[in-house]
Amino acid sequence: MPTELYSTTGLLEAPLVQSDGGVLFSNVTGGGVFRHHDGETTTAVDRRRGVGGLAQHADGGLIVTGRDLVYADAGVLHTVLTVDGATGFNDVAVGPDGSLYVGVLRHRPQQGESAIPSEVLRIDPTGAVTTAAADIRWPNGIGFSPDHRTLYVCEYAESRILAVQDGHTRVFATAPTGECDGLAVDAEGGVWVALGSGSAVARFTAAGTLHKTITLPDGFASSVALHDTTLYITTSGRLLSEKVDIPGLPVPSTRIPHDTAA
Repeated sequence: MPTELYSTTGLLEAPLVQSDGGVLFSNVTGGGVFRHHDGETTTAVDRRRGVGGLAQHADGGLIVTGRDLVYADAGVLHTVLTVDGATGFNDVAVGPDGSLYVGVLRHRPQQGESAIPSEVLRIDPTGAVTTAAADIRWPNGIGFSPDHRTLYVCEYAESRILAVQDGHTRVFATAPTGECDGLAVDAEGGVWVALGSGSAVARFTAAGTLHKTITLPDGFASSVALHDTTLYITTSGRLLSEKVDIPGLPVPSTRIPHDTAA
């Protein structure tokens, strides 16, 4: 049974483990980004709602999603990217060169709107923006295989994980229950995914075969992060941890420009 590290009201999301072992996470509905370390939880970004993704920046601040993509440092938010027709940005991942991959929202989930096809964008260290994957209904968790050749993207509205390689997209795995929300990849290429309303997390092998499911006490399972052999899980109101056998992959810092709008 996973260990509870922190509890509150609201939907917790976007776990990100820092170099000192502190865990960042957001409260999508309650607002704010928080840091849990050594049993204490403090505020890192105040009030901001709808944060589905966080990334450490090489310059020391954070990249934070929401209605726009921002760089947060010392309590100040700088807009990095907006997209015409987008209602916001969801989850993120960082490529080996410091590029940022971010899922674009084109509907309003909190207002009950149906998901429509959207995309995952790549922002490279020069600031150039390209499309990494398209025609995805509600892009969610994003991650890379250990060799960085395959980009995994959760397609939440279809309850499945997509694999994108060399410009081609295929179905990698389908949720055994619930939906596919946040994901993390381990050192053997296994893909861990939060199963949303299924109140569980699952691990798929590198071949896409269901290997293991961890049932949670209750609540919506929103996202996961792997640091060494600790799996961090965010749910509706809880930050949890669980020991696993296979360590996670190092998460690089992004190097995208952040001083001006892209």
